[in-house]
Amino acid sequence: MWKTALKPQWIAGFVFAIVVSGVFVLLSQWQFGRSTTPEIPVNPATEDVRPLTGTLEPGSFFPSSVADQMVSATGSYDPGHQVLVADRFKDGAKGYWVIDAFKVDGAPVLQGVAASPETWIPVARGWVADPESAPGPPSGSITLTGRLLPSEAPLADTAAGPGRATAVSTAELINQWEVSSYPAFIAAASELAGGADVSASAVESPLKPLEIGPQPPAQTVNWLNLFYSIEWVVFAGFALFIWWRLVKDDYNRDREEELDDDELHEDHAGHHSNSDDSNQPRTASPTHNSEVTQ
Repeated sequence: MWKTALKPQWIAGFVFAIVVSGVFVLLSQWQFGRSTTPEIPVNPATEDVRPLTGTLEPGSFFPSSVADQMVSATGSYDPGHQVLVADRFKDGAKGYWVIDAFKVDGAPVLQGVAASPETWIPVARGWVADPESAPGPPSGSITLTGRLLPSEAPLADTAAGPGRATAVSTAELINQWEVSSYPAFIAAASELAGGADVSASAVESPLKPLEIGPQPPAQTVNWLNLFYSIEWVVFAGFALFIWWRLVKDDYNRDREEELDDDELHEDHAGHHSNSDDSNQPRTASPTHNSEVTQ
């Protein structure tokens, strides 16, 4: 069959089938790209800095409408409430997030037996490669600006150890720190102390800034476009199948012609042999001759 496929017309047909299949694959990719579209565009309002105390209430649920919102707050850090969260990556390197408790000035005070006199919020101040090099938080009054993010889920059946946390989970941290907290944390962008920025993005230190941007919006699947993308792939395969089928049909025709020629040749040879036998003279039967002489 390869001999048939290597005929010039079928080589040209194969090239044409490849071109057609390539076009169908490109159409499939285009349809697949249209099958997933953002549910909502990135909201530019999240980049406008809003006061934390007017954006989120402590002791309440975290609404999705304030996720990724840039917020600001004034307060101070407690150097005794610092933990590291392992297995965090930056530029491909594995390290730790440095998390500090930030007391928010002017925040509502929660009521209850376990409530603390002040309200705090965890702040992810930066990333370090070596846990021993993690610096303590700046002292004094700090004006903090950063991105408001929902609390993470703690890792089950995992012992973080002293000075560590399994995740930036407010539920886990308030048990360690024994304080009242907002149901979220802040990824620090700037920390102003006396008008000077002392954050990881402004000061040379082992602490590197997190630089967390707004999260990509949720996406929805357009099933019709997804079906079309699969359909174009089927068409691409069908184009190659048509070429193969045509080559196979040509091959079968060639085989049938060869068989017909062989049968015709055999019939002609048999007929010629029978003709030769009929032209030979016949000899009298010995029995017949003996009867005549008697």
